[in-house]
Amino acid sequence: MKKRYVIGSLVLAANLALGQTPRPAPTAQAQSVTEFQHKLNLEFSNPAESPLSAEARAAFKGLPFYPVRYEYCVVAQLVRDSTAQPFAMPVSQGAPRQHRRYGELRFVLNGQPQHLAVYQSLALLEKPGFADYLFVPFTDATNGHGSYGGGRYLDLRLPPKGVTTLVLDFNKAYNPSCAYSAGYACPKPPAENELAVAIPAGVQSDH
Repeated sequence: MKKRYVIGSLVLAANLALGQTPRPAPTAQAQSVTEFQHKLNLEFSNPAESPLSAEARAAFKGLPFYPVRYEYCVVAQLVRDSTAQPFAMPVSQGAPRQHRRYGELRFVLNGQPQHLAVYQSLALLEKPGFADYLFVPFTDATNGHGSYGGGRYLDLRLPPKGVTTLVLDFNKAYNPSCAYSAGYACPKPPAENELAVAIPAGVQSDH
């Protein structure tokens, strides 16, 4: 066990030295997704965090998830956009929210090259603990056919200095709060983040 740990640590250090984030091993990835799902279910059960009504929360037994699939966990190249200016991202209701296009994530999914823009919320930049927060709203071919019709989100954190890749795990894609209640103003995925492929991973929905 100790030998495997040392070898794994050396591989991780070598990847980081090359500016690359390693793809997690299948067992570690599955455990990470299980922890994500558990945390999300706890949030939905908590009156202080849940987007569910009191009635829906009382009947809540857990969110529906697609089966965890390792092929939907990829390493993406992060290409920063240093010239991007703040813009108003439309939301489901109310005034648009100010965001900045941080850059582009380039990756290969099922043998096909893909890309998604990644954003920063200007409001969150002012919130302690969120200065490195990255936001990826996206749509795909499952929307309205197994996943929420309005698209889904991924949350990421900036990689360490000098590292130019990020792990993009679609098994951690989740629905915006407005999928559960009309009282929320949720950012709408921009047109540039419309994936033509299906992503049968993450949180499911019947609408």
